[in-house]
Amino acid sequence: VESPGRPPTARGREELGRTLALAEQLGAEVVVLTGENPVEAIGAARRPAVAGRTPGVAPGAGAIDLGITLNLYAISAATRDPADLDAARRIDGLANRLFLDPVLRGGYPADVIADLAQVTDFGFVRDGDLRTISAPLGMLGVNYYSRYVLAAPQPGQAPAEHWRAPSNWPGSGDVRFVDHGLPRTAMGWEIDPDGLVEVLRRVHDEYPQLPLYVTENGAAFPDAVAADGSVPDPARVGYFAAHVAACRRALAAGVPLRGYFAWSLLDNFEWAWGYSRRFGLVYVDYSTQRRIVKDSGRWFAEFLGRGDPGQSGPGQSGPGQSDPGQDDPGQDVAGRDGEAGDGGR
Repeated sequence: VESPGRPPTARGREELGRTLALAEQLGAEVVVLTGENPVEAIGAARRPAVAGRTPGVAPGAGAIDLGITLNLYAISAATRDPADLDAARRIDGLANRLFLDPVLRGGYPADVIADLAQVTDFGFVRDGDLRTISAPLGMLGVNYYSRYVLAAPQPGQAPAEHWRAPSNWPGSGDVRFVDHGLPRTAMGWEIDPDGLVEVLRRVHDEYPQLPLYVTENGAAFPDAVAADGSVPDPARVGYFAAHVAACRRALAAGVPLRGYFAWSLLDNFEWAWGYSRRFGLVYVDYSTQRRIVKDSGRWFAEFLGRGDPGQSGPGQSGPGQSDPGQDDPGQDVAGRDGEAGDGGR
């Protein structure tokens, strides 16, 4: 937003501050279609449920667990060098803890507040906000797509003036994101199913224990209709097989994982990418609206029937596939597809 006559540094700093203020209210995937303050509306929705009553459900008619979904990443330092470790700490603070801590611990991390001192003083936090934000939950949703591998700025690299050239990472725009050498999706995201295990275990081990759901997980690949009318997508089959197997490993490690939702049922309008990125289990011909179940959709249906992600299907394999032999046969993952939102993908 341009403000004529205002110095660029002040304007940029103000916009980043507004972004962080918005993160406080809408950082999780909650849409409140009322005129209320979003924080107050979210809190109002939670309070009766905590007291044993779900809003909109008649007494005695049963209740549902209310929760929130966060878009989380596995975070690694490129090396054990203290500067790289600090780079990883910074991005972990912005990508994960800026949302996890106020929701589950009732406060913003002190190191993140310090990192953002040039951007905001967190004066947007009003009395009572954190108490409302940290109201008890019945579950926590996790959207997972990839890992970030971080390194410190290159020697001699000039410090970034973040308020003049805002980045996706306010206060840390000079941190380097390092290629981990793994296969990538059409979005350019590295395929790292082990990161899903790390994220689930971390949330379970470091925060108040809640039932967890993987509310989004999926991959975009360049799909095409074959001559026989099918849509073969072996890379996506391998992706889902590997990530469902990762869920099994998390269960075996004691994580209370209650469900898994594939992103997504249908190819869709993918934010700024428009119709150029296809995530669906079902192919959509946008010119005719015809739907064709992809091979991954058939694999997913077969998995739901057998409850075993260990096989990719005849002749199917894909990048990033983990060893399915590590699954715990005594556990099950409820594989379901749900339009849970985008979560900043």
